[in-house]
Amino acid sequence: MRETWASRRRTWLERMASASPGAVAVLASAPVFRRNNDVEHEYRQDSDLFYLTGFDEPESVAVFDSKTLKFTLFVRPRDPDREIWDGPRAGVDGAKSVHGADDAFPVGDLDEKLPALLQDRERLYYRLGQHRPFDDRVLAAIDRVRARSRAGVVAPTEIVDPGSILHDMRLRKSHGEVETMRSAARITREAHELAMHRAQPGMHEYEIEALLLDTFRRHGSERPAYGSIVGSGPNACVLHYRKNDRRIREGDLLLIDAGCELGYYASDVTRTFPVARGFSREQQAIYELVLEAQLAAIPAARPGATLEQIHNICVQVVTRGLVRLGLLSGEVDKLIEEGGYKKFFMHRTSHWLGMDVHDVGNYFVESKPRPLEPGMVLTVEPGIYIAPDEASVAPEWRSIGVRIEDDVVVTAAEPDVLTAGIPKTVDEVLRARAG
Repeated sequence: MRETWASRRRTWLERMASASPGAVAVLASAPVFRRNNDVEHEYRQDSDLFYLTGFDEPESVAVFDSKTLKFTLFVRPRDPDREIWDGPRAGVDGAKSVHGADDAFPVGDLDEKLPALLQDRERLYYRLGQHRPFDDRVLAAIDRVRARSRAGVVAPTEIVDPGSILHDMRLRKSHGEVETMRSAARITREAHELAMHRAQPGMHEYEIEALLLDTFRRHGSERPAYGSIVGSGPNACVLHYRKNDRRIREGDLLLIDAGCELGYYASDVTRTFPVARGFSREQQAIYELVLEAQLAAIPAARPGATLEQIHNICVQVVTRGLVRLGLLSGEVDKLIEEGGYKKFFMHRTSHWLGMDVHDVGNYFVESKPRPLEPGMVLTVEPGIYIAPDEASVAPEWRSIGVRIEDDVVVTAAEPDVLTAGIPKTVDEVLRARAG
């Protein structure tokens, strides 16, 4: 992996130099968040910083110089007393010998040394507004450089978001990144299959969540990629349901949106299945309609297509199907134009996937939907949600929430569905339920 990070840094520095020969970039680590009293939330490094360095300790700052091509890392110094409590640190020596920094210093030296790293550089790549206290330190360093203008020293005159370059790099995944995501998908597959087999009426949603988390960790996943959604019955109609505390009832559908993170890369999968022996007539009709939409949309994930086109395919299929089932009335084209379908299908179909579950990368370029390219990874996740109090439909249709989501890699040929092995046809789901 060390060579992978070094290669990314070379590309990053080359692109910085191409955009501005005299540029410097400052990337800060994710802050530590207090959970309660003196207990902290589990730490996860900022994705951009980790992408370029592989360094996962807090209180760290990376500085990249496109003129000298130097990578400088500010880190916590070794501290035997603190390491007894919090674990080993790389320290200044490890930042160079293990993580490939050209130069390294204790993070306590940052305020003193940062002005010298910024001087005589035209452009600063730094994301303002993400961590306000750190903004003040960076701006103070710029002010110190400006104060030396009479000595011929020049301060940066532009501050540019590093995502303008870096997020374009992250959007296109390498073969190694895709294979890591494929491994994450395998772990996620086992978790979903186990949940399908084990879920029974009378269990609480959190018991299913526990099965998912146990499977993730047993296979080496560091953490879930996001908070798991385990919604039964009416809770399946809440898009970002998170309480996971309802007792599952006979006849419920159970919607599980859960994926593991492996090596800082996310999996994102949704499956919906009946907790009873089978689907009711109405449940199966909605389920098959969502599946029809997804199966129509996935083949469209090809170079040159757009997420907008993929979404429009799902909207067409879902709207046509809802009219066929009598849940919507009117002309399909007019319902689409007026957004009539949004009562039941209110979210977009796709988002980027990578180190973050809603990964970085612009969705529009020059105000137009961005064309897909090989190496991009996206989700395809249509859904239909009929709220328990939806008065426009008969009672037997209410509290039905179905979403089906897979992770898709755009290739030069057919789309590569990383999560294809997870049961999703009606027969597959029922077989998984039976074990």
